[in-house]
Amino acid sequence: MINKAMGLSRETRGFIFGFLGVLIFSVTLPATRIAVHDLDATFVGLGRALVAAVLAALCLIVLRQPIPTRRQLLRLGVVALGVVVGFPLLSAWALRQVPASHSAIINGLLPLATAVLAVLWDGDRPARLFWVAALIGSVTVIGFVFITGEVGFVGGDLFMLGAVLIGAVGYVEGGRMSREIGSWQTICWALIVAAPFLAVPVGVVVAQTGLQASPQAWLGFAYVSVFSMFLGFFAWYRGLALGGIARVGQVQLIQALLTITWSSLLLGEAVTPLMIGAALVVIAMIFIIRRVPIHKRSSFPAVSQPGQ
Repeated sequence: MINKAMGLSRETRGFIFGFLGVLIFSVTLPATRIAVHDLDATFVGLGRALVAAVLAALCLIVLRQPIPTRRQLLRLGVVALGVVVGFPLLSAWALRQVPASHSAIINGLLPLATAVLAVLWDGDRPARLFWVAALIGSVTVIGFVFITGEVGFVGGDLFMLGAVLIGAVGYVEGGRMSREIGSWQTICWALIVAAPFLAVPVGVVVAQTGLQASPQAWLGFAYVSVFSMFLGFFAWYRGLALGGIARVGQVQLIQALLTITWSSLLLGEAVTPLMIGAALVVIAMIFIIRRVPIHKRSSFPAVSQPGQ
């Protein structure tokens, strides 16, 4: 492999894949905001998973992947509930009411929520400095967006908070599944598991609202379907599997700042010097987190690594 030939450690490769996933995900909120301007939010939130499921089925068939066990399918259902159904749907509803920059206030909590669940669920035991750095990074992100964005809680914030909580569940379980069946296999099978349950509500919405929309809205929908819902998870789950859920998950601290940048480019929002300062603080916290020791509880069984 090229990564091994370059002498990169497993953890470093995890951070590289994790950052690539975050870079792809950082466009999700602006693209969703563009899509829901003309398209129904439920269609955008669930319909993108159906598009991604078609791509997933093609990958699994062409590459002749084995069907997961019954236990693994149940766990993939948890992944699907979090990242295929919950986060896309709730965030789409939120972005009907609030702009992308405002939604980043709540979405900035996702890395910390992922780390907390990893500790409770996956058996990670980070040192105290890990939590200090994660908290500083999260507060920096949230404070930055509160200062520069539109503040004041509205109903959409509750949807976004729900998206963060259920998304963190999908991230943690998806990271664990990636160590068993592989990163891209995890998101592909999660999409397949969810698809039969999404077809009916998406069909009902299409029958009621139609599919009339601007080219920009369809472009936004195409992005969240192919990149946010499919390709981004290839890199993201691979990064979590290589570098650890709690540690690599903190790379997502920078996602809110990247989202503001994309919002500026795509939606015309201003970029200020304060953003650069906040980005430097977040990067510094990620640098610290990389060097904090994280141990596994002895009561948790070891998880086998995929042969990739």
